[in-house]
Amino acid sequence: MSTPLVPGHRYRQPDLARLIDHTLLKPTAVPADFERLCDEATKYGFWSVCIPPANVKLAVGRLNGSDVKVCTVVGFPFGYNSSAAKIVEVRQAIQDGTDEIDMVMNIGAFKGGNRRFVSSEIRDVASLCKGEGKLLKVILECCYLTDEEKASAARLAESMGADFVKTSTGFGTGGATVEDVSLICRALSGATKVKASSGVDSLDKAFAMLDAGAERLGTSSSCRLMEELTRLNGTR
Repeated sequence: MSTPLVPGHRYRQPDLARLIDHTLLKPTAVPADFERLCDEATKYGFWSVCIPPANVKLAVGRLNGSDVKVCTVVGFPFGYNSSAAKIVEVRQAIQDGTDEIDMVMNIGAFKGGNRRFVSSEIRDVASLCKGEGKLLKVILECCYLTDEEKASAARLAESMGADFVKTSTGFGTGGATVEDVSLICRALSGATKVKASSGVDSLDKAFAMLDAGAERLGTSSSCRLMEELTRLNGTR
């Protein structure tokens, strides 16, 4: 028997789980926390775990034999690392076994008008990821951008080869909003997807982001969402 639809939405539990990057990026997290994260991702069938670079090897080993992918962050959380440093981070993450890279755009360079520099950096990282068969998400950190800048940055990332544009790091002054997801989706051609990240801590918010056009969710509340969905299905 198929899992019931959540009232008012088209998403079934297994389908929703496969849209989630189960995230743990707290600086105080210890190895046991990442092991638990991986076990939760396997239990619920999340698309990936999103973790710091230093924990990629641990996750790869823990998830061996599962369908769960490993995602890590680069230039995190502020994006102002040198381009050379970001390339080194990406190479190391790939060597350690990551499947996906979430890289923070150089926000200051972008807002300062140096679009050529930002374009070159994204292009170089995208080229490296593509050459190794890895997926690249570019984090815009929307809370620091005007609506015009959000649309422009999204188009720039798409033109330089990003697979996804991601709204937020979770370390800025604000997280994903339905308005930002909708704005970015309208700015893109459709070849590049949108990941809504940070603050997606309830089913209502998750479904709102997906209805606005997001095709991936980054959240540390993933298990709570699955439990809430199970309760709703049980009372249907």
